Parts: sequence; C-alpha cells; structure tokens
Amino acid sequence: MNRISIPTYSDIEQAHRIVQKYAHRTPVFTSTSINKIVGGNLFFKCENFQKVGAFKFRGACNAVFSLTEEESQKGVATHSSGNHAAALALAARMRGIAAYIVMPSNSAEIKKKAVAGYGANITFCEPTLQARENTLARVVAETGATEIHPYNNFNVIAGQGTAAKELVEDIGELDIIMAPVGGGGLLSGTAISTKYLLPRCKVIAAEPAGADDAFRSFQEKKIIPSVNPKTIADGLLTSLGERNFAIIIQNVGDIVTVSEEKIVEAMRMVWERMKIIIEPSSAVPLAAILEGKVDIKDKKVGIILSGGNIDLGRLPF
Repeated sequence: MNRISIPTYSDIEQAHRIVQKYAHRTPVFTSTSINKIVGGNLFFKCENFQKVGAFKFRGACNAVFSLTEEESQKGVATHSSGNHAAALALAARMRGIAAYIVMPSNSAEIKKKAVAGYGANITFCEPTLQARENTLARVVAETGATEIHPYNNFNVIAGQGTAAKELVEDIGELDIIMAPVGGGGLLSGTAISTKYLLPRCKVIAAEPAGADDAFRSFQEKKIIPSVNPKTIADGLLTSLGERNFAIIIQNVGDIVTVSEEKIVEAMRMVWERMKIIIEPSSAVPLAAILEGKVDIKDKKVGIILSGGNIDLGRLPF
C-alpha cells in the first residue's frame, strides 16, 4: 500500500484552482420538509447541476488540465459506460485535445449520444471488463494517449475532493458528510477534504445492498471485488480502486448498505419535495438515513448528490 501515491489536501487546493475555471460551483440546497421527516438538518451539494450532470467532470477536468503540453498532444483515453466518459470527452474538448473512449456496446443510448456530442472518438466493445480493458490497451498502444482511470487516478481523486471543499466553505461546521460509493473516487476525495477542514466531522458512505463490495472490503480491510452486482444505482457497480481504498480505510468512519426500495423512495422524495432530478446513485445516502442506518438526530449533515443523469423513459416510479 505504501508505494501508492495519495493526494493530500494541498493537491485538492491545487485541483480547485484548475477546476473552478471550467466547472460550475454547484449550489447547496436544503428542504424543510425532508428535515422534518428525518429529524436532522440536511445540506445537499447539488452535483446533478454540474457540467455533464455529475461530479465526474471535476476529476476529469483536473486530470486533463494537469497534463503537460507534451502529454496532451496525444490525447486522453478511458473505458467508461457513463458519466466519466462524457466528463473526459468534454474536458478534452475544452483543452482542444483528442479523447478516445471505449464504451460497452450495451451502454445507455443517452450516454452514447452525450459522449459523441462532446466530440470523442468512440470504440465499442463487448460488455465485459476484460473486453473493456483489452480494447483500451489496444487504443492506447495505437494512439499514445494518456489513460485517465475513472477513479483510481491521483488527479481524478484530487478533482473529486473539490466538491466537499466547496460544501464546507459554503456551510461551515458539519457533524457528518455522506457520499455514495462505487469505485471510490468521490468518497476518497470527499474524505481527504473533510478530514482536513473538519477533523471532528464523520465521513459515512452508503452503498446498495445488492452491490455491497465496498461495505465488505471496509469490514475485512482488504479489497473484495464486485461480482454480479444487482442494483438500480448503475453508477455504483464497480469495485474499489487501490488508491481509493487506501484513503477510505484511513479516513472514512463507516460504510452502510441500503435496500433497493429505500433507494427508490429517497430518489422519489428528492424529486417530489425538492423539485430536482437526481439519478438513483445520488439517492443512496438519503436512503441510508431513511432506513435508519445513520443516526442524524439534531445533527448537521452534508450529502453530496453525485449526479442527475437518468433515462426518463425508464423511471423506477
């Protein structure tokens, strides 16, 4: 573990100097009616209003604009079926460099369109991790592009940490900060910012019970891969990255799991009561509160709403 380089808070400050030139400083919303239901004060950092509709733009933007001139000339590459693909494509377009995206053939049509719309060069492959990795390796070998991993990447983690930095700057003292966890990019960045700015604040992650590899990894102190995850929260299907896990073990207070029913209930509650669109993955932390997995009575709780990209033709309610 010791050989893995891990960002510090000063790396997140440096990332913020880059990211704030290109990304939105997203608002923090509250809901009196939701607060009444849960018995605490919730502050929602709305990354559903970020460029490309998700926090992923922060990490992609920092990674792309941190490349040297020489590195940037050959472009960037990644494999992703969703938000990271769109984020990297847009960041590359803003820097005026090529983006090579490997996407599984069964990716959502809306996501294929978004990535193509940002001008990326898309290569489709079979929808297995092996096919994705092999195809990406071939694309990188052919183009010389720099691979930007969706979460297990130093500059991506530092970029994702800017969301929690802004949340604390805007709201101040908080008792708990919550984020969903999939690969761990958002959670690890959030944990670094929170522990530096609010040492007494507890960082809690939430994960679907049907994709509970981070929960099990956290309990057993070693990475347990995600095998056949089943959840509506399609942004949380991946296994934890090595770098992300090292940060999570040191800085995260707890990881809890939630049922599919509560994810849908939480998502619907945000749509109905706050009038904002969030995707299922974003609803997972609120679901944990509704399910009684986190005690927030009379506490101030920050929640990072990770994104709002959802196929409106396939709503769960």
